[in-house]
Amino acid sequence: MSDRLLADWRQHALTLESEVNKVVVGQSNPIRLITTAIFARGHVLLEGDVGVGKTTLLRAFTRGIGGGYQRIEGTIDLMPNDLVYHTYLGEDGKPHVSAGPLLMSGENLSVFFFNEINRARPQVHSLLLRVMAERTLSAFNKEHAFPHMIVFADRNQVEKEETFEIPSAARDRFMMEIPIVVPNDDAIMQGLMFDTKFHNVDALVDTLKADVLQFDQLNSFSGTIQNSVEASPTLQKYALNLWKATRQPLEYGVKVSNVDMNRLVLAGASPRGMSMMLRAARVNAWLNERTAVTPEDIHAVFHETVAHRLVFSPVYEMRRTEIAREMLTSIINAVAAP
Repeated sequence: MSDRLLADWRQHALTLESEVNKVVVGQSNPIRLITTAIFARGHVLLEGDVGVGKTTLLRAFTRGIGGGYQRIEGTIDLMPNDLVYHTYLGEDGKPHVSAGPLLMSGENLSVFFFNEINRARPQVHSLLLRVMAERTLSAFNKEHAFPHMIVFADRNQVEKEETFEIPSAARDRFMMEIPIVVPNDDAIMQGLMFDTKFHNVDALVDTLKADVLQFDQLNSFSGTIQNSVEASPTLQKYALNLWKATRQPLEYGVKVSNVDMNRLVLAGASPRGMSMMLRAARVNAWLNERTAVTPEDIHAVFHETVAHRLVFSPVYEMRRTEIAREMLTSIINAVAAP
């Protein structure tokens, strides 16, 4: 029965990916990674320029899994309470309070998107991180639960004025950081410019098959995946060596161009990060009809689950993305796979 359940859900997951690929073209790898995060039940940072389709991507996934989609924009004057409630003057001239984005969908909230999170102040980050960890919030003398919520956030990576970068401890709360880039394909780029179906996001998302998955069943099924996909002792040793290489790269012969490796790494991947990497790798194995994790499954999620967790010396922070990618590629090449 478990094998049949795994196969049935896999078919639904692949259908979901196929549907999303219809409206967000040229992004098959990010779509696979977001599918992985959904089934691994992990929060996600999205990396990418403005206008590459992040909102469309998340709305498409929400239509496919069901539940509520809410979004908030990071601004310098945003306060923690703005995530919880809005105050306004009613037609009667009296002040009124309405639910904010976190509360608007209640327990049915499945996707929460924080756009340009680094424009918001640390106090706002603190509240969001607490909700991410606990999936509960106290407001209006009541405890509100968000058992099915996954948080997605992106950062403004162009403008540095009036921004507040989230610290390494906060980044560690996110299972993945997934890059979304403009497709490097002339036909796709031309279609995005001239095919009018891509110009109306509401109508585009409405063309997708709704409720391919049941958002309120994902938590329990995620546990089924984790309990069904094995990791052999040999694979566990390999994953341990990858972890150690993020902490002691020189001992494993890891090199990065134009970088003093003695000064580069202040902290490697955390225990939480490596456990999340294995959760994601098990999901990748399941999506590829494997019953045990292979090095290929780890490689498929290694950069996205580990890169944002590395802590570099301040002199190298401005080149974080470039350095982390080269370093992790070097780790995979340096650590012998079973």
